[in-house]
Amino acid sequence: MLLDTRFNQSPCKPAPAWAADIPVAPDAELWVFAYGSLMWNPGFPYLEHHMAVLRGYHRRFCVASHRYRGTPERPGLVLGLDRGGSCRGMAFRVAAEHAAATLDYLWEREMINRTYRPRLLPVHLGCGRRVADACTFVVDREHSQYCPCLDEAEMVERIACCAGERGPNVEYLTNTVEHLEQLGIHDARLAALLHAVKRRAA
Repeated sequence: MLLDTRFNQSPCKPAPAWAADIPVAPDAELWVFAYGSLMWNPGFPYLEHHMAVLRGYHRRFCVASHRYRGTPERPGLVLGLDRGGSCRGMAFRVAAEHAAATLDYLWEREMINRTYRPRLLPVHLGCGRRVADACTFVVDREHSQYCPCLDEAEMVERIACCAGERGPNVEYLTNTVEHLEQLGIHDARLAALLHAVKRRAA
């Protein structure tokens, strides 16, 4: 889908913050791919949702949290979509009349520190159809909060010991694993990480 040039024609109405990354025409529907809390708490209206698979990226604790699940002195870890493998998640179809407002909302929610790079990526739905243009937030590997080289021991230590404004880091991991299981998604890496964190805490 091509960006409608009307976004840039009025000097009184600048282009939306998301327009350069997610070029969606005003009369087009929007698909959004969710891999974490957006799956069970999307916060935007949608017409339908399906289990979906994104190929080429996987769910990983690779983003340092200096506020919500940690502090600048003791940063916690939160999820990002990093390169390699595949990720089972959820795809939401948003009506055209709600697409712009949904993108505004997602930018406020996901792009505060620009730790993610929004992209349109193909996701495969559980019903066998293919969605060519799903808005997806992948980790920005150039961002200072990207943590590419943490081994399991370092992840366990940080998640077990760090806390921020929204509570302990381990609570974030526990909620993620539990919600994924409720949706029928077993993420073996995260389940093993949670088991190791609980062992460390004990």
